[in-house]
Amino acid sequence: ATLRLFASVREAAGGERSVTIAGETVGQVVDAACEKFGDHFAALIPTCKTWVNGEPADRNTAIGDTDEVAILPPVSGG
Repeated sequence: ATLRLFASVREAAGGERSVTIAGETVGQVVDAACEKFGDHFAALIPTCKTWVNGEPADRNTAIGDTDEVAILPPVSGG
């Protein structure tokens, strides 16, 4: 699947906007991304929302090779 990263998780991934990561579920893709990008990236994940193809998803959501998984950190501002 294509993993798309935004804001602080993108920064934690060294500026990567998207990366292809194999997995059968959202959880497998996110776990592989945590392995790839390290502890700082992994520490941000619990506060993030995950979407698949523009729809909210959880760790158990099944995905295929052509799906897009997006990790969105909380938005702050004033």
